Amino acid sequence: MGLGACGSLGCVYLGGMSALGLFGEERAVRVDRYARIAIERGLDRAAGLTYGIPVEMGNLRVGERVRVPLGRGNGLADGYVVEVGIDPEIDPGKIKAIRSRLSPEAVGAGGMSEVLVGLAAWMSGYYCCPMGMVLATMVPAAVKKQTGRVVRTLVERSGGEPITAPKGMTGAAWEAIKALGDDTFPLGAKDLAALIGQKNAGPVNRLLKMGVLREVRRASVRTASGELPRHRESTDVPDLTDAQTNAVDAINTGLGTPGGYLLFGITGSGKTEVYLRVIERVLERGESAIVLVPEISLTPQTSGRFLARFRGAGVAVLHSGLTASQRHAEWARVSSGDAQVVIGARSAVFAPISTSAHKLGVIIVDEEHDGSYKQDQLPRYHARDVALKRGHMEGCPVVLGSATPSLESWQNARRGRFTLLELPDRVGGGRLPKVEIIDIAREWDDLRRGSSRERSMGNRLRHALGQTLERGGQAILLLNKRGYSTVVCCTDSACGWKLECDQCSVLMVQHKSTRAGADGFVRCHHCLAQQLVPRVCPLCENKAVRRGFGTQRVEDELRDGFPALAEEGALVRVDSDTMQRAADYFRVLDAFREGRARVMLGTQMIAKGLDFPGVELIGVINADTALSMPDFRASERTYQLVSQVAGRAGRGAASGSVARVIVQTMQPDERAIRCAARHDYVSFADRELATREAALLPPAWRMARVVCRDADAHKAAARAQEVCDALQGAAHSAMGRGGARIFGPMECPIARIAGRFRVGIEVYGESAAVVQGILASARSMGVVKSDARTAVDVDPVALL
Repeated sequence: MGLGACGSLGCVYLGGMSALGLFGEERAVRVDRYARIAIERGLDRAAGLTYGIPVEMGNLRVGERVRVPLGRGNGLADGYVVEVGIDPEIDPGKIKAIRSRLSPEAVGAGGMSEVLVGLAAWMSGYYCCPMGMVLATMVPAAVKKQTGRVVRTLVERSGGEPITAPKGMTGAAWEAIKALGDDTFPLGAKDLAALIGQKNAGPVNRLLKMGVLREVRRASVRTASGELPRHRESTDVPDLTDAQTNAVDAINTGLGTPGGYLLFGITGSGKTEVYLRVIERVLERGESAIVLVPEISLTPQTSGRFLARFRGAGVAVLHSGLTASQRHAEWARVSSGDAQVVIGARSAVFAPISTSAHKLGVIIVDEEHDGSYKQDQLPRYHARDVALKRGHMEGCPVVLGSATPSLESWQNARRGRFTLLELPDRVGGGRLPKVEIIDIAREWDDLRRGSSRERSMGNRLRHALGQTLERGGQAILLLNKRGYSTVVCCTDSACGWKLECDQCSVLMVQHKSTRAGADGFVRCHHCLAQQLVPRVCPLCENKAVRRGFGTQRVEDELRDGFPALAEEGALVRVDSDTMQRAADYFRVLDAFREGRARVMLGTQMIAKGLDFPGVELIGVINADTALSMPDFRASERTYQLVSQVAGRAGRGAASGSVARVIVQTMQPDERAIRCAARHDYVSFADRELATREAALLPPAWRMARVVCRDADAHKAAARAQEVCDALQGAAHSAMGRGGARIFGPMECPIARIAGRFRVGIEVYGESAAVVQGILASARSMGVVKSDARTAVDVDPVALL
């Protein structure tokens, strides 16, 4: 090869030797093979960029993280090796060389298996996102930064014998060291001296000089935060019911082969014990397991049960509530094989089990219906669906568990794509509670007679709560709105002014705070803008008033109305304002579990998964919050929320006899609420599926949504029209593969967020292949791409 110019990249390479030194000067690097690298940036190149592999990196493998020169200025960028040994499509003389590997010897250095690289490639295509951005998401920043990494010098036996026999204390030390087991090493010199009864490390150092011991360097992750918070759980193993036994046997029969299992069990039916028994079998096979839970609040309780059962196998916890060093340490335990059971929220689906000593044996997705499994930022993946894809690639089963399955999973089970396993009865003496539906409009009318004060709870719920507290029982109250008042408005209804965010098309919510005065402040729950509460209407100067209820206001109402809650800690509020760290969840759940907290008031994060046998009363303060959303999934979410929170009551033998659920609603005849009151999921799901099929809505049809955003409303609309035209053209060419519909462009229900106007287009297809074909066609033209101006959401769970 002769002289080769690098063209627009502004560099020259000689022969087969290429690379750039510091400040852009050339340096000779021998290259004999080539690789494709996915850069951790928004470069939407499906195949990645081609780079030369320096000879000294001859053992480079797929999944390693590397640093490469990029662009005209040859600035350094990080990326992942996605293919090795390729034939370059261009003149090799124009190809740059990989600059360096990124700490391949470090603890949990951020490399990944070929399976995870393949999973990233699938996610890139399916969710319409640059592959480098997917790979960047899969590995925590703390791992890539090596937060908390320390390197220690340890000692181990060299395998040789001393030329001359050591004498005195050194000889005694050597005899003691020879008697130690192989699994003792390596360890620090001082630790070894203490282990063999020496007062100091002098004899150990002399043995190092003699060559019978040698030094080795080992990297580890140090955390200053101590033990992760976990609930204390009993190690007792309960007997299985017949239904549980059948479910365990069915899943165990499928170990070693890919497949989906829907474990449909009513609340309190023992789904977790089924998971535990399946994982026991997986560990016996020498394999590992991933358990996904939807909320950080569930992680301490869930990890406690799993840790009690599988302490010997190692249980790692992965979720956003960890410190950076804790996250790195837990990731490293999984990567090294020290932890065979991984429990965590959404991102734990990417746990590096395939890079460890143990094959992945099962993935469990608990509360699989939960919307928090869907990421709302790039890449907008759904952890349940990614789990199913990973299970297929790893050759292992995926178990989806829920008392209120998503309609997607229910349809898959009905059509035979998943194996349906049912747990129809509660275990441990519990029973499903009686559910009472209250028309709160009538009760509010009664309450307002003779009083101008608004109350969140009607007489029935207040009376039931008083009885529960008198008996010494516990109660959970659900209101899926945080803050104090949900609306700040003018007293004059003819004026009609309501306080909206300056940057978003939403109402501001009042929050009480001692630092902001008696009235507190108002906050936008989308852009987080804040201001003081106005005293008067800016339009007519009448008095401004606060209406509606959030959890903070209900908390005040409870403290004022129930003396039993005056004691410190008797009432706890669980929402995103009060629960900001994993330790906060642990503290509150532990207090409620031990009975120190009598009433738990919170948003939807308390509506699922929590198991407290002493809960006698559930109060749903407003069941209509989800129904009011402009979204075809509103009815489904309402059923799930009411049914899930109702399932927190009557889970023990004592509470089961008196447990009750009171649901306050303005729509007492709504089918979702009626079915939830009867604990009748099957009737609700089948009717809802029929409605969706008639309307050609998911899951009957598949869907994607493209939202164009810009600070200029006209630019957002023009961009959306361009995207819509491209999608319409792609839809016409896709008609041979099935039906397709394109709706839009149209203003989003929330027309502006954080100062950017939002215009959406909705893509519907008879199958996922149709939707993917339309998106891929528009993506190949460069019209549809996930970036700061355009959000592409495949299989969206919310349409606001």
